[in-house]
Amino acid sequence: MGLEAENSGGIIPDDIIKALKGHILDGYTFNPVHAITKDNPKYNANPNPCDKVHCLVTILPADTISRMSDKVIDKMKTIREKVKELKIPQVIVLTKVDQACQIVKEDLEKIYYSRKIKEKVEVCSNILGISLNSIYPVKNYYAEIIQHEDTDNIILMALRDIVNFANDYVEEMTKTDDVR
Repeated sequence: MGLEAENSGGIIPDDIIKALKGHILDGYTFNPVHAITKDNPKYNANPNPCDKVHCLVTILPADTISRMSDKVIDKMKTIREKVKELKIPQVIVLTKVDQACQIVKEDLEKIYYSRKIKEKVEVCSNILGISLNSIYPVKNYYAEIIQHEDTDNIILMALRDIVNFANDYVEEMTKTDDVR
C-alpha cells in the first residue's frame, strides 16, 4: 500500500506524518479510510528519538514520473512540506532508469551523462520541489540472477548518502536536545 489518487485508497498522508513523528508503533495496519487515532493501542503518544524517522526516502519509477496523478503529487507535497518543517532530510530514489533510457540500458556507466535521465531528475525536482542533489537515479534488479558491480555501486552510493543524511539529522537532534 502506498499513496493512491483516490481518497478511499492507499495510506492517508496524515498517517505518514504521524509515522514520521514516531506516533505509530510497529505492527499497525494502515487504514485507507481513517487515520490512526490517539486511542488506538498502536498510537505512541510519547515517541522517543528512536521511534522517529531520520530521513524520508521516496522511491519513484523514472519511466512513469511524468505521468503521476496530480492527486498523488499533491499528497506527496503535503507530506514533504511537513517533513521540511520537521527538518527531516528528504531523498528520492529514482528507479528503473534503464527502462526510461535506452542508452543507460545498454551502458549503465552513462547514467550521469544521459540527457533523458537528467530530464527525469529535473521533472521530479520540479514536480515535488526537492533539490536535484537529493535525487538518486538507480537501476534496480528485477530479472537478473547475477549481480553487476555498476548497478551495485550506484545503489550503494545512494544508500551511503541516505545513511549520512540520517546520521547528520540524529547528530543535530542531539545537539538541540543538549542545548535545552
